[in-house]
Amino acid sequence: MTAITPADGGNRRDPERTKREILEVATAEFAASGFAGARVDRIAELTRTTKRMIYYYFESKESLYLQVMETAYALIRTVERELDVAELSPIDGLRALAEFTYDHHTSHSDFIRLVSIENIHRAQHISKSTVIHDLNSTAIDALQDLLRRGAVAGEFRTDIDALDVHVMISAYCFFHVSNRYTFRTLFGRDLLEPERHSYYRRLVGDMIIATMTDLQRPDLVPPSLGSDLPGPNFH
Repeated sequence: MTAITPADGGNRRDPERTKREILEVATAEFAASGFAGARVDRIAELTRTTKRMIYYYFESKESLYLQVMETAYALIRTVERELDVAELSPIDGLRALAEFTYDHHTSHSDFIRLVSIENIHRAQHISKSTVIHDLNSTAIDALQDLLRRGAVAGEFRTDIDALDVHVMISAYCFFHVSNRYTFRTLFGRDLLEPERHSYYRRLVGDMIIATMTDLQRPDLVPPSLGSDLPGPNFH
């Protein structure tokens, strides 16, 4: 992690730019050291600012961490919207979404580390966010629409809902980053080796499409545990 050097003396007088710089460095600091291990003093040092200024902008270490998490989730949701799968056929759209997720997760390792850290804390901090839930609900809604279109066209099975498809895609992509080093140690293969990227990217798309277009298998019966999402039957 390197310090951000102002391009000129006036940079410190730009509050929005200063906040962006603090968030950028804080993201790397929290991802590397976790919430407990991260030091506001270090973030201040690397941004050429002061601890007092950080607290002026973000109030507390926890508030800064929460803003880091919100920014990380907002980024992936923003890029997903730019993907615009609504303009693609259901099969092409689902493949594009799976491959995009692989590209994003494998190129944003800090995001994966932050999510892993927050799981260690049992979502203690993001449960206080007023924006992350809505950000992710929007993503599930878009996937739900994609699956609905595929079901109506007779291309997709109707016994798997959008949230479970999201889990399948995320789990594959997340694993490649979160378990990279243990997997390499145990099996001698680096899952993020650049030469393997296009192969794994295509593989996640193949797996999701193969699963959702397998119309001959008996229907799964999802448990009725209650959900905020519509049921898996899209008809």
